[in-house]
Amino acid sequence: MPESITASTGVASTPAPRRAAWLTALAACAALLAGCADFRPPVYQRPETPAKTEWSRQDSITVSPAETVQPNWWVGFKDPYLNKLINQALAGNYDIKVLAARIRVANAQIGEARAGALPVIDIGAGASFEKSTGQKSTWTYNAAAQLSWDIDIWGKVEKGVQAQTAEFRATEADWRAGYLTLVSNVSTTYFQILQFDEQIEQQTRTVAKNGQILSTYQAMYQNGLVPKIRVMQQQAEINRLNKDLLELRRSRDVAENALATLVGVPAGNLKVPAGRLQDRVQPPVVPAGLPSQLLARRPDVVAAEYRVLAAYHIVGQARLAQLPSISLTARGGTASFALSDLLKSFTFGFMPSINLPMLDPNIRARVKTTEAQVGVAENEYGRTVMTAFEEVESALVNVDAHKKQRIELQQQVEQLRVVSAQIEAQLKEGVVSQLEVFETERSLLAAQLQLLAVHQQILADTVTLYKALGGGWPDTDVRNTALNPPQ
Repeated sequence: MPESITASTGVASTPAPRRAAWLTALAACAALLAGCADFRPPVYQRPETPAKTEWSRQDSITVSPAETVQPNWWVGFKDPYLNKLINQALAGNYDIKVLAARIRVANAQIGEARAGALPVIDIGAGASFEKSTGQKSTWTYNAAAQLSWDIDIWGKVEKGVQAQTAEFRATEADWRAGYLTLVSNVSTTYFQILQFDEQIEQQTRTVAKNGQILSTYQAMYQNGLVPKIRVMQQQAEINRLNKDLLELRRSRDVAENALATLVGVPAGNLKVPAGRLQDRVQPPVVPAGLPSQLLARRPDVVAAEYRVLAAYHIVGQARLAQLPSISLTARGGTASFALSDLLKSFTFGFMPSINLPMLDPNIRARVKTTEAQVGVAENEYGRTVMTAFEEVESALVNVDAHKKQRIELQQQVEQLRVVSAQIEAQLKEGVVSQLEVFETERSLLAAQLQLLAVHQQILADTVTLYKALGGGWPDTDVRNTALNPPQ
């Protein structure tokens, strides 16, 4: 029996027996393929990682977890100028701005993924002109429209939306990780600058003391009490100390340029006021936090887990893409030689279609690829967790060790101060020479420099520990916070 065209839709109408046979064959084919493929989206489960219940340096922790994670943890250093630098960095640093822009991109891509479930309408109109030799010119006018709609009956598009939403959450966590990195870098660079200031001050005093020793040696040489080589050795020592002083000043300038870039100021335009690190910045209490809290708080771990979730959704989308899909296409148009007659003749067509993508080997291969990518994301998550555990443990070890070293150095400095005072008293009594006094003072300055270095290291270790534990951030919309950081 020949096919007939319905007057209302213009769609080919197939007789009932043939249509039933066709649908039966389609169902049988789909059932056969369903037995060979898994169309079910996978159920997400957090990747397994080695369990860790507590830190090995629990004795180094001095506050409870509830007192630890606060948005502005750096105020514990009690330096208003540091607070000013961090606020300036959060507003002007370009790395943070890039991460904030990526959040906006990821958010826009959610809408792009959701648009896949919406119908697409194309509308067009035109006019053409023809003229042949000896004939009249003719104009032809036309207008057409087409509507295409791929019906998402299985939720394939929704899976894509869920995957992109997870990626959006991961980019938010990336911003938080960048936030912590920026605050940490600003803090440690600022501490280095103050350390250089104090080292320059002490080095200048050391050069002056050694200049006095040189003058004494020169006088003793002129009186025949020491050989000339002793004078030359002392002069060489002063040359070395001056070289080290120049290096300290160079290092301070370079660190100041790095700090300028961090806060979003052209290098050379930021001038940090000179100060003494040990007077201006004091180490805060060591933060706490359990390993289980780390997984939910540290932003790079959160980002890695969201990307595992996104990979799961992508697998689900790929599996659902194997199922039959239904597309609806409607077309309408008109054409006329006169613009006034354009609406008098109009044609319309409507055509549904069924697509069987499970027959496409590329679709099946896509499923296998996405399933393999889940393994990559899960292992990257595990690597991130293991790295987080290592960084916290190492930071606790460093804090503990450097605090113990500071105690030893403080005792050494106190003992050398007592020795220096006694040597000064003996000098007045004529028991010792001026050279012994200078040597004692030089030993004291060297111990003070070591104490300064350990003090700076404790500050840096504490910053690293806050960062390793996940730090803290404002409980606000990251997209807004990225552009308007807390004051």
